[in-house]
Amino acid sequence: MKNTTLYLLGIIITIIVGTYFYFSCCSYCGTAVTQKEDPKEQVAPAPVAPKITSYPFALGDGDFAYSTEDNFNFNTSSSNYLEPVSENVRKGILPGLKNHLTNNENKVFNITGYYTSDEENNSAFPNLGLARANSVKNYFVSQEIPSSQINTSGKLVDDMVPDKNIYRGPVGYAIEEASADAEDQLKALYDKITGDPLILYFDTAEASINPSAAQRQKIADITHYLDKLENAKCQVVGYTDSQGSRKTNMRLGQERADFAKAYLMQNGIADKKIKTDSKGPKDPIASNATDEGRAKNRRTVITIK
Repeated sequence: MKNTTLYLLGIIITIIVGTYFYFSCCSYCGTAVTQKEDPKEQVAPAPVAPKITSYPFALGDGDFAYSTEDNFNFNTSSSNYLEPVSENVRKGILPGLKNHLTNNENKVFNITGYYTSDEENNSAFPNLGLARANSVKNYFVSQEIPSSQINTSGKLVDDMVPDKNIYRGPVGYAIEEASADAEDQLKALYDKITGDPLILYFDTAEASINPSAAQRQKIADITHYLDKLENAKCQVVGYTDSQGSRKTNMRLGQERADFAKAYLMQNGIADKKIKTDSKGPKDPIASNATDEGRAKNRRTVITIK
């Protein structure tokens, strides 16, 4: 009986000791396992901003070369370069580029404006790149570079990255031989413009111009032609319907012509290149007996002469 009691007592002690070590040691291990299964939430790395693009003002042809990291800059969706123009850019134009083109009359200077598909084109040109090139061209002309030796174009460059809201130097340059059939191309352009002139229609209270894609291309063609010929002029004629007095209609036709001229000047065509006139109700292209006909007669015709 005594041995049995001692035997039971030993079992009880063993159970107590085992339970103690289980809660003091194994529960600790369990906690550690739980921590491994639920690690702290990792913080995702901050996104890296795309690198800002910047294009240099670089010119090169034969023994003439000039380059600077400065260039013409533009606000997003703007066709007008930002002032002031860098002095380093000015140094490359005068006397370097001017002398090179003067000594090489068979050379043309190509200006290509860059743009992205995310930008809005509020200019009179088919794309914002061409509008930017035209704006830069006008600066070169102001610096004594003849427009007859300048060609402009636009190029879609969707990987451009602005510096905040400013594109740094979205303009490229090249100097090359003039096309052998340049005169024939200019004659064909003249026939194209005069054969299908630009016509802008006006509602009675209309005070803005929003040209279609086809009309923008016509403005680009007119601008190119005027650049190439010193004596070429842009002729803007305003017309009205037959309602109202002749005196009032002549004045209204002139106002429409002047309004269209101001629009062309805002988009880079020089004042001295534009001639305006009014023909009032003269030369209608549709019947004035209907609303539809009168609407067609309220127009401004823009061509070259």
